[in-house]
Amino acid sequence: MKSLHLLRKEPKNMIVAKGLKKVFQSQDVETIALAGIDLHVEQGDFMAVMGPSGCGKSTLLNLLGMIDEPSEGQYFFRGIDVGTLSQKQKTLLRKENIGFVFQNFNLIDDLSIWENIELPLIYLGIKRKERKKRVARVIDQMEISHRKDLLPIQLSGGQQQRVAVARAIVAGPKLLLADEPTGNLDSLHGEQVMSILNQLNQEGMTIVMVTHSQHDASYSRRVVHLFDGQIINENINHSL
Repeated sequence: MKSLHLLRKEPKNMIVAKGLKKVFQSQDVETIALAGIDLHVEQGDFMAVMGPSGCGKSTLLNLLGMIDEPSEGQYFFRGIDVGTLSQKQKTLLRKENIGFVFQNFNLIDDLSIWENIELPLIYLGIKRKERKKRVARVIDQMEISHRKDLLPIQLSGGQQQRVAVARAIVAGPKLLLADEPTGNLDSLHGEQVMSILNQLNQEGMTIVMVTHSQHDASYSRRVVHLFDGQIINENINHSL
């Protein structure tokens, strides 16, 4: 299948959401997770999404990552109207452009650190020689090359999250989506992971991060606050 790269000039906004609504149905109960979100994220931005549990943060991240689909509204990614794409096209667009970091790491227990990081490249059909070069580069970047032959269970939580970040960026995504990336880490390891995300952003990667932590949010340029599925305010970090 042909890649969905844009042939025209890259739009300034990587993400544009218009009236995104997500409704979950359970028997006779209707739950509105998102109640009409208007949002834009520029290329190179670092945006934190905050709010109480159940306010729609993770739902929004899943929509932006094309893991789920909105009940209503439009979502444009790099100028492409995602709602007009087939499921196969969405999957390709996601694989080529988006990396994910989760609170629970989501590493495969019986694969080595090297194999966990290499997996997205195998899915993309990257040749072995190129895979080896890319994995070696991100393992060095995350300072875990001395752990490459170990299994995830043999690493500390902070090291496992470094592996998860390495796996998320090994294919060179345009957008990194992070869902509570320090939620299961102590303060020291959490600080290390946030420093890595900050460095990736300084190198040009666009990041959208869901967090409960004001400290973690301080690394971002913008903080969007959700409540009951709606954006109630937005703050700009002028100190960055």
